[in-house]
Amino acid sequence: MEINMEANIVFMGTPDIACAMLEQLLADDYHVVGVVTQPDKKVGRKQAITSSAVKQMAEAHHLNVFQPISIKEDYQTILDWQPDLIVTCAYGQFIPQAVLEYPQYGSINVHASLLPRYRGGAPIQWAIRKGESKTGISIMRMVARMDAGAIMAQDEVEIDEMDTYGSVYEKLKVCGASLLHDSVVKLLDHSAQFYEQDEAAASFAYNITKEDERISLDQNVHRVYDQMRSLIPHPCAYALIQGKKLKFHKVRKLVCSHDHKAGELCGMKEGGYAFAFAGGYVLADELQVEGKAKVDAKSFANAQGKSWMGQCLE
Repeated sequence: MEINMEANIVFMGTPDIACAMLEQLLADDYHVVGVVTQPDKKVGRKQAITSSAVKQMAEAHHLNVFQPISIKEDYQTILDWQPDLIVTCAYGQFIPQAVLEYPQYGSINVHASLLPRYRGGAPIQWAIRKGESKTGISIMRMVARMDAGAIMAQDEVEIDEMDTYGSVYEKLKVCGASLLHDSVVKLLDHSAQFYEQDEAAASFAYNITKEDERISLDQNVHRVYDQMRSLIPHPCAYALIQGKKLKFHKVRKLVCSHDHKAGELCGMKEGGYAFAFAGGYVLADELQVEGKAKVDAKSFANAQGKSWMGQCLE
């Protein structure tokens, strides 16, 4: 069946990963009539008003941009664009049923997990933190419940031992764009097939909280390492020592036996600053003491790491 290249597509997304999906739609020469993204917000210490990554890309391509504060109450602009297909990726608000049901080709979402596992706003972080060896992209039909729609396509990526949130994020951008390229064609020529998710296998990946960033010292070295790398490069896991936050920006894992206490600062080992946990050490290559700049392991060892040697994280 012939593909309708004149179909009106509305794209909805906010962060950098969504830019890869919008870029793919534009590269495939689809007719993107408008982009919906979150409102500008204040960022950083200076509270500078900052646009989302998606808005910046949309404006660079001279696309119409809509930024409702609450899409539940303000969505008429989207209907006025008369979308034939809506594509979303990490938009950040629940979309009203009136919007989802409008397009003749439906509304789909590009989600960064192998659904039904890790529904929610932080699927990459939680997949790494739970020690998964793989994750992926799911393209599904949008429904009123969070990430619960029928799936039309999935593809996997590996999570390697040294992967961080940042590196898996980059893998998924490539994977998602490729899968979207294949999927939109099937939607527009009516060959797409969907299958319902297994609700019994569903798990959730809610947004990371401040509590999730603090290192749990009762975990073994594998779980601590996974927690740390799931938050690199941001917001980074931390622990307290001497009343100050100590953030971990780059880490490795050394599995071995030892007699140290959980969270004990043990000095330099194999080029990194060692923190003891059950079953081994986390070797920190880059750290940051609250109120100070990020430093490498040797610099830390020659300063706070020397005076704090033998003490334990809190």
